Amino acid sequence: MTTTYTSYQMIAGNLTKSLERVSEQPDVARETEYYLANIGNVKTIDDFYADARLYNYAIKAHGLEDMGYAKAFMRKVLTEGIDTDDAFAKQLTDSRYTDLVESLNFARNGTAATSFEKAQKGVVDKYTRQTLEQNAGEENSGVRLALYFERMAPSITNAYGLLADEALAQVTRTLLQMPGEFAASDIDKQAAAIENAIDIKDFQDPAKLSKMLERFTALWEINNSSDPYDPLAVFGSSSGYGISSDLLLSINTLKLGGR
Repeated sequence: MTTTYTSYQMIAGNLTKSLERVSEQPDVARETEYYLANIGNVKTIDDFYADARLYNYAIKAHGLEDMGYAKAFMRKVLTEGIDTDDAFAKQLTDSRYTDLVESLNFARNGTAATSFEKAQKGVVDKYTRQTLEQNAGEENSGVRLALYFERMAPSITNAYGLLADEALAQVTRTLLQMPGEFAASDIDKQAAAIENAIDIKDFQDPAKLSKMLERFTALWEINNSSDPYDPLAVFGSSSGYGISSDLLLSINTLKLGGR
């Protein structure tokens, strides 16, 4: 039986080749070809919303597939941009929304927003990586968590950044062998415990991050070898789990339908 660590290493050990294989999958290649052929024709947010294939591709590329239905919410994110402190995306703890705006910054760049490489190849690269992680999760959810942590952790600057993302938090709790009840404790106490146990700066060191993920995958194998587990839950795709209460509140204050 292939272990979680072995499966993770098979993908991460030659990530370029792993991504290339994903990009060659017929469904991925087809959607990518359509995206690249058409995104440059999009000049406004209305244009973007008018093409469901482009919208869905970009949303998935940024790990926001579970939020695709909340079009009014997503429109507000894109309309306000990220150049002011009170911009909607900057009020959300989840960095995926600011990443989406960085890729498709209509607020800053207007009709030229989709002409930049970050809106074209940049989004394609993100889509390919997201698909790689999702595919890995279908076989072993621990591998998906490890790949996600490897990608996201270097951008984290404090324990609150880990706690704001349920997938990152789950990896962290596994690494530190903290009981499930820990997630229900006071957020400040959780942050303090994490920062006492982990030097967040180590996430910037590939060698140290690799050692952490070696430990995580080994512990994951021990803890989840026989237990049923929903691989999508911590990524926000199951019954709202993983979507924060402030996010749900914000969605509820907006009219659905994208306007």
